[in-house]
Amino acid sequence: MNGLRLYGCYATASIKGQMQSPASFILLSIGQFLSTIIEFIGIWALFGRFQTLGGWTLSQVALFYGTVNISFALADMIARGFDVFGPEFVKTGEFDRLLLRPRATPLQLLGHELRLTRMGRFLQGVLVLGIAVGLLDQSWGLREVALLLSAIAGGVAFFLGLVILQATLAFWTVESLEVANTLTYGGVAAAQFPIEIYSEWLRKFFTFVVPLACVAYFPIVGVLGIHDPLGAPEWFLCASPLSGFLFLVAALLIWRLGERHYTSAGN
Repeated sequence: MNGLRLYGCYATASIKGQMQSPASFILLSIGQFLSTIIEFIGIWALFGRFQTLGGWTLSQVALFYGTVNISFALADMIARGFDVFGPEFVKTGEFDRLLLRPRATPLQLLGHELRLTRMGRFLQGVLVLGIAVGLLDQSWGLREVALLLSAIAGGVAFFLGLVILQATLAFWTVESLEVANTLTYGGVAAAQFPIEIYSEWLRKFFTFVVPLACVAYFPIVGVLGIHDPLGAPEWFLCASPLSGFLFLVAALLIWRLGERHYTSAGN
């Protein structure tokens, strides 16, 4: 509870700081919304030409798209400290200051900045998700709503774990390697479509190595109430969002290993 209270103080201070320039916040949020909504307009145009994609309809793909973008926006909103960890903490030696404080370093980095400008991408995902719900011809009960919310929560945990792993590399490289963005932004782009349309090696990679499919594909198939083309059983469709939290736990354990390796790079 003390940790949550402390994070609340961090978040409040960050929000107050950003609200000192409300025009900048509004313009950046609008920019985020417009730059991401154009992606979905492109998908809409694709379906306007071809009607279906591997047997998947626009409404079904919109559900995948909206869910993964909401998850990524929320994770990106709270993960700023890890995103700039290499250049702003390790390279400058500022991380030493965090180690002296009687709180876990992941908590302090989560409270580094709450990027409200990512609200633009979040609202875009909510809009697309709303469009998908309106287009889908199915009933929404407690099971479907709970599974959708668990997919979003698992997605937030998964993307946060990816950013933590990227930051952990800075313990050995000083700079966070941008190549890791191929899994974050590249993963978001891949998960906007059903993983079933990709090659078998890519499906296995995003299921067993980096469990993106477990938070962005299998639970959505369960929400749609259709038979999974990949043959996953019903119980797995419901339990798969837990993979996101397990991935986050694994990322935090690797973070602790990197933290022990840290020898300070400041002057």
